[in-house]
Amino acid sequence: MDPLGWKTELIARFEDRLIKPPLPLPPRIDPDAVKHFDYRKVYAAGNLRHDQEMLIGPRIHDGNDGYLVITPLERGDGGSTVLVNRGWIPRSKRAKVDRKEGLPTGQVTVEGLLREPWKKNIFTPENRPDLGQFYFPDVHQMAEITGSDAVWIEETMSTSYCILHVYQFAAYGRLAQIPTYSKPTIEKRKGFPSVDLPR
Repeated sequence: MDPLGWKTELIARFEDRLIKPPLPLPPRIDPDAVKHFDYRKVYAAGNLRHDQEMLIGPRIHDGNDGYLVITPLERGDGGSTVLVNRGWIPRSKRAKVDRKEGLPTGQVTVEGLLREPWKKNIFTPENRPDLGQFYFPDVHQMAEITGSDAVWIEETMSTSYCILHVYQFAAYGRLAQIPTYSKPTIEKRKGFPSVDLPR
């Protein structure tokens, strides 16, 4: 296999998926089929189950310690519940009471990227869901805990005003969205393609 040709083809495939308009997420998804749609933009509507929120951390963003916010999206009308990585919050916003503006109620529409389950490295501790401690996004484990499908969406934007336009000063003194998420960009790092996302 030609390494340069493989990398060029992979980058082209990612770019093609990122520039296509988002697809509506089907009511039911086969988790085993997600790998064929990795990085494909989708959108889904439903209610965010903040009562089942899970925080993964520590995660560093711009040199600051914090967490990724994972919230089940309950779609209803025969649609399955899926997991949404809503983005990053600083450690000072761990308690929901300190970020009420970032907890929209009622129906919202989430837009993001379908992603394959992550691979855990040997240095990451095991999750302790019994203690509410998550160090790694074990999609299958988190889906079982919340009664969701093992389907993961990386939120890249939201058509819900209460998510997209809620801003407040974070602990490090600059205007920040809570949660903070990033638009995906494709880069080459040490010769390999990479898609930048808030993981």
